[in-house]
Formats: sequence, structure tokens, C-alpha cells
Amino acid sequence: MTGSSTKPIVAVGALGGTIAMTPAKPGAPVAPGLTAEDLVAAVPELEQVAQIRASTIRNVASPAIVVDDVLAALEFARDSIADGADGVVLTHGTDTLEETAYLLDLVWDRSEPIVVTGAMRSPNLPGADGPANLLAAVVTAGDPDARNLGVITVLDDTVNLARLVSKTNSTGVWTFQSPGWGPVGKVHERRLRMMMRPMRTPDPLPVPAAGEIRIPLIESPFADDGAWVGPLAASSPRAIVVKGSGVGHLSEASADALEEVMKSGIPVVIATRTGSGTTLERTYGYPGSEADLLERGFIMGGFLSGRKCRLLLHTLVSAGAGIEAIREEFATRGF
Repeated sequence: MTGSSTKPIVAVGALGGTIAMTPAKPGAPVAPGLTAEDLVAAVPELEQVAQIRASTIRNVASPAIVVDDVLAALEFARDSIADGADGVVLTHGTDTLEETAYLLDLVWDRSEPIVVTGAMRSPNLPGADGPANLLAAVVTAGDPDARNLGVITVLDDTVNLARLVSKTNSTGVWTFQSPGWGPVGKVHERRLRMMMRPMRTPDPLPVPAAGEIRIPLIESPFADDGAWVGPLAASSPRAIVVKGSGVGHLSEASADALEEVMKSGIPVVIATRTGSGTTLERTYGYPGSEADLLERGFIMGGFLSGRKCRLLLHTLVSAGAGIEAIREEFATRGF
């Protein structure tokens, strides 16, 4: 806690999303419009729990968020901590919230927390969840128990680690879960209650450069003949992530085609498409199984979702990591 006040200082940076959306006229679809100051003003209880410094970083729907925006949020967070904030809250659209949170988590090198929150219901709807989520996020960001957790998400009074959280339902306010693991804390009566902490936290990685992520994410379907591999490779990706069936399996045809791609120096990471659980290493031994793929040189994503594998790959490739360094990082962060 900073300064002589009993209240922590929390910086709130707004990036847009449903939490900041309003209709142009009654009954019309909503679009981003509210600023950080608007969001804070709508929750007068905030002044009872923290000293708030609000700033609008971007104001877009989350499908429009790109790496440049995440880097702007990172700069905001770093500057806020350097200026004395005890924690940072970022408001964000929920569609890609887990990806922004994880990309920030990969590079965040401060003990103070970044808390990412948003809303499933826009402010004009009955039962809008944005104000409660913002209050819970600020309570969490200002609590010393949230330190040294990296980046976390707080929605529906539930605290999840960025590395594990996923949006699991398209409309439910309870959508953000850590499948197979569960939350690490809860917020009740304006108090953070931490139940668990991770055993280890990987070291932060170098911040990637701004620009495009040229790493396609593909789901391998039933009866996959691998015909998609050639055209995809012709687009010169920096790496490829494939969501395989079960514990990380491909058809023999797609495995053969992707093996040829790897010979040109393009890393290929296999995640599970199930939405929960991990890839394995040595349980199955048929062509296209995880043991076969590992022998061919594929990299397994472990517990990381395909979306998070893509962001980890982007960060590593941007830093100039070679294939063995990439393999080691996935072994550390995915298992």
C-alpha cells in the first residue's frame, strides 16, 4: 500500500468491450462508447475501497484488439506502477479477454497485479454485470494478497490465473473458468479471499514487437486428409498451432503433411481441442498419436489452449527463439 492513505491506489485503464457499450438509440445494438471515467463514475462504491486513477487506452470491441493495443496496455500498467499505483485494472471485451490477459502475463515483470475484467451484459441491460465486476477487480488489484500472481482475471467475483482461464460460455456471466483447475480466489463483501497460489511462476519473456501474429490456429477435424496443410504453408507462417483430437492426436495424413512443413524450419505445436485437460507424451503409439508426433519433432502444448499456444509461440518467435528453446518453454509453461 502506497502513501499515507489507508486506501490503495489502483489505476484503471479502459480498452472498450461490452462493459463500455451503449446503444445509439433505445433498442439499437450496442457499440463501444463509454470512457474509463464513465465506467468509474457509474460505481460510486469504488471511492470507498481505493484511490482511482482512470484512463482510456482504447475504446473498441475485443475482436478489434491487436498486439499494438496490448502493448499500449502494458505501457499504461508499467507507467502506473512506476507512478505509485498498488495495482492495475484493465477493462476489456470478453471475446478475447483471455488472450490479452495471457499475452500480458507472459511479459509482466512486476510484483503488483494486473487484473483484467469486463462484462457479459452491456450497461443498458437489466442485471448488467460490469459495475460489480469493476468493483471486485479494483478490490483485488489493491489487495497485497494479489501480488506475485502475474496477470489475473476477475469476473463474477471469481479470480482466475491468466494462464489457465478460458471463456467457456457465449452468454453466461459465469463464463470465465479455469477448466480442470478452478479459480484461485473469490471476492466477497469487498474483500479478496485467496484460496490457492501457483507452485511456480515462469520468468517473464521479452516483450514482442508490435505487428501481426503470423501464426495460424487450426482445428484438425474428423476425417482430416491434410489437404489444408500445403496452402497454409504457402502463406509463409512463422509457426503453426493445430488443435488435435483427444490428448493431441492427428490423422496420419495431416501428420505426414505437417512433418514436411517442419522440415522447412516452421515449428508446429499440437494442443488439445477438447477445451480441458492436457496433451500427453507416451500413452498412445499409433501413427498420428502423441508419442509418434513427438518422435517426429512436433511440440506438445500441454494444458495450454490452442489460443494460448499461439501467443506463447508468437512471443518466443519474436524474441528469436530456436526450436529447442521453444520446446523447453512449452515444457515449462504447458505442463
